[in-house]
Amino acid sequence: MQPSADWFARRTSSWGDWPFEAVAESKRHRVSVVVPARNEAATIGGIVERIRCDLLQRGLVDELVVMDSDSTDGTADIAARAGAAVFAARDVRADLGSYAGKGEALWKSLFVTTGDVLVFIDADLTGWGTHFVTGLLGPLLREPEVVLVKGFYDRIMDDGTARRSAEGGRVTELVARPILNIHRPELAAVVQPLAGEWAVRRSTLETLPVPVGYGIEMAVLLDVHDSRGLDAIAQVDLGERAHSHQTVHDLGVMAAEILQTAQRRVAAGDTAVASEGVLWQYVRGASPPWRGRPVPLAERPPALTVSGYRRDQRATR
Repeated sequence: MQPSADWFARRTSSWGDWPFEAVAESKRHRVSVVVPARNEAATIGGIVERIRCDLLQRGLVDELVVMDSDSTDGTADIAARAGAAVFAARDVRADLGSYAGKGEALWKSLFVTTGDVLVFIDADLTGWGTHFVTGLLGPLLREPEVVLVKGFYDRIMDDGTARRSAEGGRVTELVARPILNIHRPELAAVVQPLAGEWAVRRSTLETLPVPVGYGIEMAVLLDVHDSRGLDAIAQVDLGERAHSHQTVHDLGVMAAEILQTAQRRVAAGDTAVASEGVLWQYVRGASPPWRGRPVPLAERPPALTVSGYRRDQRATR
């Protein structure tokens, strides 16, 4: 099966199609912007300040939340001074325990936000704009059948040339895209399935299991497709994006998480990938030359099934 050209034509738009005034006029839902962050002191202040000034103070966004994942560099204090409500992920519903990871931070955000629509923005952005938020909100506010919106963009390369690439990152092109082409070819039309900028209806996300690590974007995409169909998903071209980059070894762990997440959903019963939760990597010059790194494999249950979730929602309001 080929990627769906019809879906691409109907469900792909550009951020320029969703100007602030049009999106604000369509707003009928409470909107939360969530920024998961770990040791992003260099960028978090600017991100929070721009969203606060451009969107929160103008009424399009109702709350701006930073979920801090054990930062040691002042990220939380900087975000709070810039105007965000800051929560330490491990302290939110401490009775449920805590995992390290991006998915954990986003899952925990469900317990401290009140928005009907949630917009997720990465904390390491160096080249971006608040049109990321308005662009992602547009399809959700104007098209009731859409429950998930993925962003995509030209990436500014960090090789000193400042050249632009329409491709996704290394894990996207070498792991995520092959998985989707093989197992969910309709989703091959999603330009950047692992993009950290995306938006979702709370009523959808709170019903889904959430991987605690980097598998969250793949999991939500696959689960929404399986449960609601392709037409429940839209994507928006956000223009250009620049951000900090991870080492190949860090990306290896990310890749293992995403493979395991996808495997659970598209190849049930096959446990060949990262089944023991460790990824072994070769480190030149080290003794011994192999390093085993943990691959987070836990998944949080749908928030809606957790005791006290509705109580926490009421308390937050």
